[in-house]
Amino acid sequence: MGDQRGKVDIPKHLLEEHLKTQPEQLLIQKSKGDFAIGVPNEISFQENRVALVPHSVATLVALGYRVIVESGAGKKSKISDTAYGEAGAELVFSAEEVYKADIIIKVTPPTLDEIEFFRPNQILISPLHIPVINAEYINKLKQKRVIAIAMEYLHNAKGVFPVVRVMSEISGIFAMHTAAELLTNFHNGNGILLGGIAGVPPAKVVILGAGVVAEFATRTALGLGAEVRIFDDHIEKLVRLQNNIGKQLYTSVLDPINLKRQLLDADVAIGAIHSDSGRAPMVVSEELVGQMKSGSVIVDVSIDQGGCFETSEVTTHKNPTFVKHNVIHYCVPNIPSMVAQTASFAISNILTSIMRRANDYGGLEQMMFTDTGLRNGIYTYKGSLTNDYLGRRFGIKTISLDLLLTSGY
Repeated sequence: MGDQRGKVDIPKHLLEEHLKTQPEQLLIQKSKGDFAIGVPNEISFQENRVALVPHSVATLVALGYRVIVESGAGKKSKISDTAYGEAGAELVFSAEEVYKADIIIKVTPPTLDEIEFFRPNQILISPLHIPVINAEYINKLKQKRVIAIAMEYLHNAKGVFPVVRVMSEISGIFAMHTAAELLTNFHNGNGILLGGIAGVPPAKVVILGAGVVAEFATRTALGLGAEVRIFDDHIEKLVRLQNNIGKQLYTSVLDPINLKRQLLDADVAIGAIHSDSGRAPMVVSEELVGQMKSGSVIVDVSIDQGGCFETSEVTTHKNPTFVKHNVIHYCVPNIPSMVAQTASFAISNILTSIMRRANDYGGLEQMMFTDTGLRNGIYTYKGSLTNDYLGRRFGIKTISLDLLLTSGY
């Protein structure tokens, strides 16, 4: 018998274990039906919109998503719980239940209290609203390891920012209607009719920017009979706007001398400059605003991205205006909320399209690897800030999203 030193007796049943049939070990991924989308009540900024409307819920449920809607989420858009239930949504009665979903879709940024509901690897799709967020907001999302996507930075294959576009169409039309109202005596304006009448000249409107907001503001102003001046440093945008309007317009680059001359005589100034990745450029100084006509009106639609007038400050629907240097300022960041049902249907259509495409990829995370338009919207990713502008603004270290994705982080 050989030397038994150094040997350990092992029970026979353990030696035979490897001979038994073993369960196959596979990488298990979520099936399409396992993804849940949460739509909570909006509790900030006097928000009236809702991220998904019933017909979109029905589409997503048919694709295999679960859609969890907090009771009352559509109330301010005149959409009932019954309509959501009939579309296939799971109605719940607390925000905490909604935030158990894999993907949270909102039309305003979550509050700091709402961020507490998040868990690692959850996906948030909402606007960023740069003027009202701070370093604490970013750091909380980082601590929760949330994948946060800014709606306004999502773009399609043609480079169009669809959420920005539809909200801009609404904002452009609404901005001119608002300006017309603020010019009246009721709002301490100069009592001017935007379009004038025979023998009385119309109001003069200066529009900064030549994008979608500017186009629809221009259409509305011209339709009401106002005199319009449009400024933008992008010649191709000025050409496109003029072609889209279909008539000769007064357009100019942002030449400081000419801009000042026009603003000093303006009854209305519309801020409509959009940034693709950060703060809107500030093109009108406080000194120049101080020289504008007393009782004139500024509607800064760019306030969502910080505003393009130095005197602009975020206001709300409850207190939408303030007067500075005798100029009436309207700086509400969520203008489309004033026509909540129209805005809700518009934004819901876009989000549904994105989720439909994500379904083909097997989920939003998988879609991030190949869809540059989706990646452009991501600003925090599993504990890291990936947006350079936000990093500079708040003094927070950033890491390249492409590096995080390729490293399998």
